[in-house]
Parts: sequence; structure tokens; C-alpha cells
Amino acid sequence: MGALAGRRVLVTGADGFIGSHLVERLLDQAARVTAFCVYNSNGSYGWLDQLAPDQLAGVDLQLGDIRDPRSVRRAVHDVDVVFHLAALVAIPYSYQAPESFVDTNVTGTLNVLEAVRDAGDVRLVHTSTSEVYGTPESVPITESHPLCGQSPYAASKIGADQLCQAYARSFGVDVLTLRPFNTYGPRQSARAVIPTILGQLLSGATTVRLGSLSPRRDLTYVADTVDGFVRLAGADLEPGAVVQLGTGQAVSIRQLFAICCEATGIEATVVTDKERVRPAGSEVQVLLSEPSRAKDLLGWQASWTLVDGLAETMRWLAPRVVTERAGWYQR
Repeated sequence: MGALAGRRVLVTGADGFIGSHLVERLLDQAARVTAFCVYNSNGSYGWLDQLAPDQLAGVDLQLGDIRDPRSVRRAVHDVDVVFHLAALVAIPYSYQAPESFVDTNVTGTLNVLEAVRDAGDVRLVHTSTSEVYGTPESVPITESHPLCGQSPYAASKIGADQLCQAYARSFGVDVLTLRPFNTYGPRQSARAVIPTILGQLLSGATTVRLGSLSPRRDLTYVADTVDGFVRLAGADLEPGAVVQLGTGQAVSIRQLFAICCEATGIEATVVTDKERVRPAGSEVQVLLSEPSRAKDLLGWQASWTLVDGLAETMRWLAPRVVTERAGWYQR
């Protein structure tokens, strides 16, 4: 049992990578969960389809669209806490379809804020991203660092974050923003860097194709990120507060590749794939958190080491690598 036991909780984006892990954690804490998943013609609930039937027995599964204010209002009705994770997150796609990112990440967040505002006594935990900082002016990065959108994705998340700040200041909406640094683990998109590296290695590739190798990232295992969500939901903080999650350590993509090779026991070389390199001026060179605020306010700190998190990710991914093409796996 946890602080959310018996509470009525909504998770938007529950069908996704982090959202599905959060649903599992909330069920473990005996929360009453509504899972809001993106509508599709197959009636699929994404990664939630992989959960055991007894896990989902008590979940109110809803298909909808975060861009539709009416379906959002229906989902928010009669809940105590909203975890808002629904978003478009694929940075490469944001260069091709920036309007879609504004529609989903900005307008979708506006719809959630309006629904929470109308509902009254509801706490909203909004999901941000470390990408909103851009290449930082100094490291480690604190929550007070200026925001800089270096991709359409980052710009859309800055817009969503600022809407949350505005609704807290203007209307007193009880919204808190969680800003995770790079989260990884089972169920992550095959396009993300860790599944890309591990997928190629496990499929037998001796040459691994990646984007830029110099950027450094602060990598947090998904179980730690989910723990931060739960802790923030019950924290005694003023509306509008922002808390970031990170390990306080960063590795370059080149170093990460070497660590993955060691973890798999596979020798390979790495080459740059120009199709995976961000446009000039858009690459964020380093994301390194200063995690003391999360520790002070939430009692949170990362408990998973990178080596242990990669091992768990590899155990999940290995059976799902079904071709020699990197990153292809089955749900």
C-alpha cells in the first residue's frame, strides 16, 4: 500500500513506455486507476496489453485523444490525481511534423489543464523533459536554468510547461511539473538510443550505426522515474512547482556504446549514421542534472545504476529482437 491507496487516479498516455510502468506501480499501491490511451482502430491499449489480466481487472481502460477536450473532460471527471504523460516524443519526427507536436503536446496539455480547472479539487502532475533546457549555459543543470527549444519537440514541451505555470499563477490550478532526464528501460521505443544500440548488438551486428557520438546524457532507469511521479503526487508543494529527476551523472553516446558492448559481451564497432544526426544547431550537447531538489523535496534519488538498468533492459529486449535489423522487437 502507498500514499495513493484508494485514490482515484488518471494516467494519460497510459499505453506508452513510462505510462504503462506507472500504471503498474499505481496498481501495486492499490490506487483506483483510469488509463487513458490513444484511440486506434485495433482497440489496442498499447503496452498495457502485455499486463496480466488480473492486473488490469480493476483498471478503467479508456480510448480517446488528448486533443479532444470532450474526451479529456470525461476522463478527468471524478478523479483525485491526474498524471499527464500523453505526448508525442520522437524528436526526429518533430522536424517533419511540428504542427502535430503543437496539437498534441501544447493543445493536449491545455485540454487537461482546462478539465482539471473545471473539476476543482484535483492535483495534476505534468510531465516535462530535460530537452527543454537545450545545450545548457552551465552544468549541472538546476530547475532554474533558462529554457531553450532546440527542436520542435522541445519547443512544444516548453509551451506545455509554461501553460502549467500560467494556470497555477492565474487560476490556482494544483499543477506540479516533473522534469525527468533521459529515461530508459523495458518497453522504450526502438528508436531511442539504448534500444538502438542493444537491438543492433543482440541481432548480431558487428557494426552499430548511431547518430552523433559526443552528446552526453544523464540516464535514469524507468523504475526510478516512476517512483518520482508517485512521490510528487503526494508532495506538499505549492502549485506551479517544478522538480527534475536525474542521477547527477552523464555519459557520452560513445561511452554508452562501449558499456553496452561490455554488458552484452559482444565486440562491435560504431559508425555515424547521418540520418540519425540532428540538424545543425539542434543537437543538445549535454544534459546533466543537479538532483538535490528532488532529494530535498521528495526524498527521491536514483537507486538503479546504469549497469544494472542496462542488464534489466537487455533481459527484456533480447527475446524480442526478431530480425537482424536494429531495434525491431515484438510487443
